[in-house]
Amino acid sequence: MRVITDFHSHSRFSRACSPQLTIPNLDMWGRIKGVNLLSVADFTHPVWIKECEAMLIPDGDSGFYYYKDALDPKVFARMAAESDVSVPHSALPTRFMFTTELSFIYKRHDKVRRVHNVVLAPHLAAVKQLNNELNRREFNLKSDGRPILGMSCRDFLEMAKTIDERIEVIPAHVWTPWFAIFGSKSGYDSVEECYGDMSEYIFALETGLSSDPAMNYRVSALDKYILVSNSDFHSLPNLGREANVMEFDEHAITYDELIRILKEKDTNKFKYTIEFFPHEGRYHFDGHRDCNVVMEPRETIKHKGLCPVCNKPLTIGVDYRVEELADRDPGYIVPNRPSDIKLVELDKIIAQAMGGKGRKSKTVMHAYWHMIQSLGSELSILLDSDIAALQAAAPHPNIAEGIRRMRAGELQIQPGYDGVYGEIAIFSQEEIERSKPRQTSLF
Repeated sequence: MRVITDFHSHSRFSRACSPQLTIPNLDMWGRIKGVNLLSVADFTHPVWIKECEAMLIPDGDSGFYYYKDALDPKVFARMAAESDVSVPHSALPTRFMFTTELSFIYKRHDKVRRVHNVVLAPHLAAVKQLNNELNRREFNLKSDGRPILGMSCRDFLEMAKTIDERIEVIPAHVWTPWFAIFGSKSGYDSVEECYGDMSEYIFALETGLSSDPAMNYRVSALDKYILVSNSDFHSLPNLGREANVMEFDEHAITYDELIRILKEKDTNKFKYTIEFFPHEGRYHFDGHRDCNVVMEPRETIKHKGLCPVCNKPLTIGVDYRVEELADRDPGYIVPNRPSDIKLVELDKIIAQAMGGKGRKSKTVMHAYWHMIQSLGSELSILLDSDIAALQAAAPHPNIAEGIRRMRAGELQIQPGYDGVYGEIAIFSQEEIERSKPRQTSLF
């Protein structure tokens, strides 16, 4: 059974996150997107975890959970009818697992370190134990769904393993400049440097939106880790923009099996990751957003890391850091690893196909919901639907062609930098102009 999992996300209690990130909405949008296993997220926040405890029921002893009202078809049908979304008719309830992102800020080797980690817990009881220990140490868990902990990554991992051996830690978006293990602003050059004698417990790395597996393969020191991809979404429409695609035996969809697949790098079960085109990520290239300056690594070196407009330091991006640590040429592939598939979100494709309209315009959203009703979840449309079915269901002929081009990688990308997303062009400006509805004059 194919299971698509996205285990790095947030709730409405994290800063800069949508107030719509509630358990009922997460369940509904998991179905819309086609993500079968989704993170509860932010499990250290005291209000949120109480909501989770009240709303979620365990899926046996699997370590996974369901939103309780989603299991009653009549209740869910009423919820869907009262919302402004279209849920695929055949979509199964979303499974949830307890994970959270934690921010670690501390000083090590005369440098302030800022590293984010994704923490996975085997069940609610382990979450409560971990939260109790963090409260005992007087960390402020109320301030943010992604709290800041003034302790080292190494010490946290040791503490977590003391509480429950099945709690796991995965370094988050590992190349991002500001808050990542290899980030240019405060990170390290190796896993061992960060986690010390606890490094043996690190078995996976999250690539982040601005890198893909091929970039990570250039660093031989990372060969021992499985690479995972998650969306780190702050709003519902971004759910599943990156994800992991696995095959589970139908009666063995459990937390322990998920961890086994990752630890053993079982490519019979871990099929592929769903990726952003990394150039679209917000930190792919170097730059200075205030001065509208973007540079690839060679240009940054030429300018000695300084902005040519204001002479202040550039934000050094992911591509530069990979180049710094790489000991292999581009294109090297580590054998026996999951493959990856790069996707563009469906509403982005529709927006360009229909004349460059805004992603959230009524015209685009009408077409989006029509396709969800006709063909199923967004990821099944992007991954599985054949072109003939797309041509039959799409409200505009360019939509099917846009999906074909995305699958073939026939697009142009203006790279992202310094917190600015890259811009993807699937159609030329001439094609976009031709697809706009013509204005007719009454005179």
